[in-house]
Amino acid sequence: MKISIIGTGYVGLVSGTCFAEMGVITSCLDIDENKIENLKKGIMPIWEPGLETMVKRNFDKNRLSFTTDIFESIKNAEAVFIAVGTPPEEDGSADLQYVLKVAKEIGKNMDHYMVIITKSTVPIGTAEKVRTVISKELKDRNASIEFDVASNPEFLKEGDAIDDCLHPDRIVVGTDSERAKDIIDRLYKPFVLNGHPIIYMDIPSAELTKYTANALLATKISFMNDIANFCEIVGADINSVRRGIGTDKRIGPYFIYAGTGYGGSCFPKDVKAIIKTADEKGYSLEILKSVERVNNRQKETLYHKLIKHFNGNIKGKKVALWGLSFKPNTDDMREAPALVLIDKLISEGVNVFAYDPVAMEEAKRILGNKIEYVNEPYKALENADALMLVTEWTEFRILNYPKMQNMKEKLILDGRNIYDPEEVRQQGFVYYSIGRK
Repeated sequence: MKISIIGTGYVGLVSGTCFAEMGVITSCLDIDENKIENLKKGIMPIWEPGLETMVKRNFDKNRLSFTTDIFESIKNAEAVFIAVGTPPEEDGSADLQYVLKVAKEIGKNMDHYMVIITKSTVPIGTAEKVRTVISKELKDRNASIEFDVASNPEFLKEGDAIDDCLHPDRIVVGTDSERAKDIIDRLYKPFVLNGHPIIYMDIPSAELTKYTANALLATKISFMNDIANFCEIVGADINSVRRGIGTDKRIGPYFIYAGTGYGGSCFPKDVKAIIKTADEKGYSLEILKSVERVNNRQKETLYHKLIKHFNGNIKGKKVALWGLSFKPNTDDMREAPALVLIDKLISEGVNVFAYDPVAMEEAKRILGNKIEYVNEPYKALENADALMLVTEWTEFRILNYPKMQNMKEKLILDGRNIYDPEEVRQQGFVYYSIGRK
C-alpha cells in the first residue's frame, strides 16, 4: 500500500514516518527543496524525541521517501494526506491558502482514484472546499477520475508525538464514502491492534472534533490558572486543590496544573479559529473568549511578581530565564509564554540571560540579539537578580544550590510549581510560585 503525505512539517513528517514504520510505502512531499534534501541526509527540521532514528531507519529500508515532485509523490497512491500549515490570519481565522493550493495541484496531477484526506487542522467546510477545487481542476482537464475526500484530524502531543501516533487513543475519521472507509480501515489496521477505536462520523463533525478537543484542554488550563490566582488572594494552595479535584473521575488529573499559560502550534491557533468560525455563524463562544483572555494574562504573571518584589523598579536588573520552548521535549516556541515574558522584561530595561536544552537556535532565530544566550543553566545565574523557571525541563527539577551562590539576589520565580517552597526558603531564597502560599 502506498500513500502520499503533502507537507513535512510537524504533523506531516511524524505521521508519514509512523505510517512507514508500520510497513506502508510513504512518500513525503514539500516545496522546500532544502528541507527535502536535508531529510534525505537525515537532518530533521524539528526536534522530536525518537523521530530522527525512525526517519533514517525507514528511509534506508525504502519505505519512506522525500520529494518535491507532486506527480511522483501521488503516483500509485491510494490515499493522499494534506498536512500543510493553516496559520492564523490577523482576525484569528485559519488561513487555508496552502491547503487549497495543494488541492489544486492534486487535481492537476492525479490520474487514478484516490482518497484525499485533510490531516491539517481545518475549520468546518474545508473538506468540501477541497472537493470543489479538485473537481474544478479535473473538469478543466476534461478528466473523468473518481475521488473521495475525508477528514482525519491529528491528535499528536509535541514531545510525545511518536508514541501518540503509533499507539493512538482513538482515530477520528469523517467520510461519506464506503470506498474511502475501506482504504482507511486497511491503512490504520496496524495502529488499532491495541483495541482503541477508529471512530467514523460525518465530515463536519470530524473537522469540529479536533477544535473541540483542543479548546476543551485549553479551557482546563485557563480555568486552573484562574483558580490559582484566586488561591493566592485567599491563602489557599492550588496543588492541594488540584489533588482534591483530580481524584474525581469526572474531572481527572490531566491538564489541571497551574503555570504560565499554554502556547504552541495548536491551542492558541485553534481557540482563535473556533471563536472566529462561531462569530461568522452569528454565535459567540463566550467561555472560549474568556479562556483566551485568561491565558494572555497568565503569560505575564511572573513579570508582575517580579515587579511587585522590586517595588516597581526593575530597570537594569539581570534575570536568568530557564526554558524557552512552550513545553518540554520540543524546540517549538510558537506562542510560548517565554516570548511574552521576554518582551515585557526588555520593555522595562531588564537584561535577560536565557538557557534551554534544545530551543536555543529557534530562540536566536526569533529573538536575535535581544537577549543573551548561555550554554549552561547555572552560568545564567552569575550576578542575576532573579531566576525565572518558565519551562519544566527535567534537568531543572533538582536545584544545585552551591552553584546558585553567585546570584546577586537570591530570588526564584517558579512558573511551573516544580520546587518545594520550604526547601528553597531553607536555602535562603525568596520564592514565588503560581497559586501556592
